[in-house]
Amino acid sequence: MNWLERLRGRKLKLSDRQSARLKAWRDLPRPGTPIRLDNARMVVMDVETTGLNLTQDKLIAIGAVAIVNGKIALEDSFELVLQQASSSSKKNILIHGISGQAQTEGRAPAEGLLAFLEYLQNDPLIAFHVTFDETMLCRAMRQHLGFVFKHEWLDLAYVTPGLYPQLASTFRALDDWLEHFHIRNYARHNALADALSTAQLFMVVSQTARCKDIVDYPSLRRVEQAQRWLDTH
Repeated sequence: MNWLERLRGRKLKLSDRQSARLKAWRDLPRPGTPIRLDNARMVVMDVETTGLNLTQDKLIAIGAVAIVNGKIALEDSFELVLQQASSSSKKNILIHGISGQAQTEGRAPAEGLLAFLEYLQNDPLIAFHVTFDETMLCRAMRQHLGFVFKHEWLDLAYVTPGLYPQLASTFRALDDWLEHFHIRNYARHNALADALSTAQLFMVVSQTARCKDIVDYPSLRRVEQAQRWLDTH
């Protein structure tokens, strides 16, 4: 029994096939050169959960869409509802619209998370307010697959105000930025719809970045880090 299994007090039950799929994903080669915005694949994602408590609530759904070579690839998208032992509260269902039946009949967590990893490959992740999405996804990975998920993330909640400093004090929430740039969300609090609108925001942001000679992923990460520093000083 490994350290994680001892910590959790139970043995994870991955099948041989599931273990092999997880190993295949972990063995994927890492990108060797800086990822250019116009010549790469990046994955924009969003999650739906049973609530906002990072230590107690559970991951319900994942929605993702890829940006390939500088364009949103609608055909390269991912949507998943993870099976729950019991449905979330009625109040919670009213937010995300995933019925109790859809939750209890969702995809088995280990299978669903493996499918997401295989969709993601080793491409960078993009989200708005990464901390929440990353924490919920990492907790699910530890619980159902037994490993620590570490990946490259870009947080548009910092990149966007970093590229539009004149608006940084006015706009904070995703909805604020979407409204400002006239981006329509066809189903707010649906994971795939939110991922798509976030991808559209990224397209606006990346165009502005190019005008400032910011043409690759590491440069956007530096914009994010600089804005994080400004927000704490």
